[in-house]
Amino acid sequence: MLMLAPASACELRHVYEDWPPYLYRDKTDAVTGLDAELMAAIARQANCKLVTLPNVPSLRRDLLFREGKVDLIPAASDIAERHAFARFSIAYRNETIRLFTTPAKLAGYRGTLGFGPIVQGKLALLAPATGWYGPAYAQVLDDLRGKGQLRTFGNIEQGVRMFGAGRADLILGDGPGISYVAAKLAVKLQPLPYVVHSAPVHLMLSKASTSEADVRRINAAIIELEKRGTLAAIRARYE
Repeated sequence: MLMLAPASACELRHVYEDWPPYLYRDKTDAVTGLDAELMAAIARQANCKLVTLPNVPSLRRDLLFREGKVDLIPAASDIAERHAFARFSIAYRNETIRLFTTPAKLAGYRGTLGFGPIVQGKLALLAPATGWYGPAYAQVLDDLRGKGQLRTFGNIEQGVRMFGAGRADLILGDGPGISYVAAKLAVKLQPLPYVVHSAPVHLMLSKASTSEADVRRINAAIIELEKRGTLAAIRARYE
């Protein structure tokens, strides 16, 4: 039986993507993962219906978000350039961006404490096609592209497979996500000591389809669930 939501409820559409351990499908084909559980808990507390849309390429998802056909993107960095088309909740978890290489090359790259040696050493880098991965990476992005050192991927599994096939010297991305997928695919890699970026992440809401009132109800839900320890308990199970 179809249960109608209360008139006061909101609806938040987000695009499914294969992004373990944050979003993935379990053996029953249900969407699960750290962000799936956190978003579901926040949506329930905010009296919002969470709608999962089919997977599309990240560039297409971002266009749909700007048009208001996708309401919500999880794990977003709150940067000034996005305020023209997006609203942000308060933080609901942290992220850590790291560089990885093969165990055999790790000793040679231990002194790589920034992107300067990567650019100067003409090392090939695999990185996500879209997203914010910290100011240090943003500063060298044009250099890497201009010198032909950058290869991009659409999702973490694709990136790890490309790395396993020898497409680059280093791979950049979400630390726990890359480690999780590499273990699943039996691709051997190790993180460099250098942490590229570590910061809180937010739920990003489309300005074209949401209001400030929606942000306030989401923020109130996060505050209440943090007070109860609900979100901390979910995060702890994935650490």
